[in-house]
Amino acid sequence: MISVTTEARHQKASGLDARPLRESAEILAEGQIAAATSLRGALDHLPAAASAMANTIRTGGVLHYLAAGSSGLMAAADAQELGGTFSISASQLRIHMAGGLPTGVEMPGNTEDAVHGLEEELTDITPRDTIIAVSASGTTPYTIAGAKFARQQGATIVGIANNPGSALIELAHHPILLETPPELISGSTRMGAGTAQKIALNVLSTLMAIDLGHVHDGMMVNLRADNIKLRARAAGIVAKISGCGEDAARSALQAAGGRVKTAVLIAAGGLSLPSAQDLLDETGGHLRAALARLT
Repeated sequence: MISVTTEARHQKASGLDARPLRESAEILAEGQIAAATSLRGALDHLPAAASAMANTIRTGGVLHYLAAGSSGLMAAADAQELGGTFSISASQLRIHMAGGLPTGVEMPGNTEDAVHGLEEELTDITPRDTIIAVSASGTTPYTIAGAKFARQQGATIVGIANNPGSALIELAHHPILLETPPELISGSTRMGAGTAQKIALNVLSTLMAIDLGHVHDGMMVNLRADNIKLRARAAGIVAKISGCGEDAARSALQAAGGRVKTAVLIAAGGLSLPSAQDLLDETGGHLRAALARLT
């Protein structure tokens, strides 16, 4: 019998509703901060999980985000940011959320038990794919059933859960255990557990992007510049890395079809578009290695 920390009662929960709101606010805030520190216990497992995710993208596989309820919202938020931030193709991303992604403000709770039709939903999974399965309890029927099926198909499982010894932690190739304290509102895992999950997902996908060469000196050099703000950011990145002026950066971006890494090489080394692209291909898309070859 595992200890279900996410359902336990927090020691400061007694009288929470009777306190002045300022005091309750401090207790709630400290609860969130404590939840965030749970990432420290997972640091040894995050890099390998992120590398598996990067290998999936690199080899043309698909990242599948699999979860229910609040965990599903956290997972979906991460998946939906990867296109704009790192230009991960939509064809390489899937979101599997119990009951489907909500289109309104209501999110039925009974869907986390619904496993009927899940195998059909996951039928296109291949051994190149990675599943990011998220469940606060680590026992959510929808998530466990999906992860088990995906593992049978040869996919790699990254399991994020908040209870030690839970089924999801046990079946994952890469278990990410976030031992968050009990919730101040018992069982409300949208709070501490959800906060820790969101941080873990942020770290995983960013480490994946670093592995893929999409980050250079803390700048998103593989962003999709599809609005005014991002076009300005892209030009600033090109100018900063290459050392050229803003006008030259914009010209390089135009020549590169908006691709930041290619534009940096055009601006820094005076390369043609084909030569810049060839150099990036030779270095696996890693800009630092490509710039080193210019010198």
